[in-house]
Amino acid sequence: MIKKIGLGLLATILLSSCVTRRLYNELDQQYKDALAENDKLNSNIDLLKSSQNDLENLKKQLDTQLQELQAERNKLNIEIAVAETKLKDLEASYNNLETHSTQSLEAEAARLSKAKSELATKSKRIEELEGILAANDKQMRALKDSLSKALNDFEGRGLSIEQKHGKVYVSMENKLLFKSGSWAVNEDGKKAVVELGKVLAQNPDITVLIEGHTDNDKISGNLGDGVVNNWDLSTRRALSIVNILTENNGIDKKNLTAAGRSEYAPLMSNNTPEGKSKNRRIEVILTPNLDKINSMLNQL
Repeated sequence: MIKKIGLGLLATILLSSCVTRRLYNELDQQYKDALAENDKLNSNIDLLKSSQNDLENLKKQLDTQLQELQAERNKLNIEIAVAETKLKDLEASYNNLETHSTQSLEAEAARLSKAKSELATKSKRIEELEGILAANDKQMRALKDSLSKALNDFEGRGLSIEQKHGKVYVSMENKLLFKSGSWAVNEDGKKAVVELGKVLAQNPDITVLIEGHTDNDKISGNLGDGVVNNWDLSTRRALSIVNILTENNGIDKKNLTAAGRSEYAPLMSNNTPEGKSKNRRIEVILTPNLDKINSMLNQL
């Protein structure tokens, strides 16, 4: 608008021709000053617009921060409320505990004293039990050594001696004891059983289980004396060993047990001749007297 005014004035001056040069120069200067002022005002307007944008952005940031602070304040208020509730609960629990503390502590002390006494008793029994087990293990090692010496001539001929699980196992293959399909003990086998009996007579507190085992070949026909299957045969063979042992008067007969296991406890697969040979056997299982141990275990 200032520009239009200036142009109008200039036109008037030129047309009238009566305007002096000095007035023209003054008006021209005013026009230039007006243009400069206009530029300055436009610059200020731009600056103000930029400031306005900055202020609007700042306002948005402040609004966001305000919302976050309000959310945080709400969260803190909830946490404070929860904490106050917990504090009240703790105060109630503390008051209740304080009220009953003496009685509870006395009862707990009595319970603890009883538990300590029971623990001491059990610890003593366990120590005694460990002592008995150690003694039994020593006894069984000595028994195995005695058997190894007594049966040394037969080891490697189908006889083996092994100590495991607190017991001693004397295994005698049928080739040392019996002919095929028979339960009559041959001469070499009888010598081995007699030597075994001598060692057993020196250990009267040992329990003796004699087990008969067969392979899985089925018995065809009747072998006599009612033996028609492997159960019968394995039991007959176990009884044959018992009969030889009972000839030794030093063996306590009540310690002897005979059992037939038939084909159902093989050492090896019955798919090979070697496996079948290993499975046809008598096993003498020697166990220390466990009555005292069982009694102590029942008391734990």
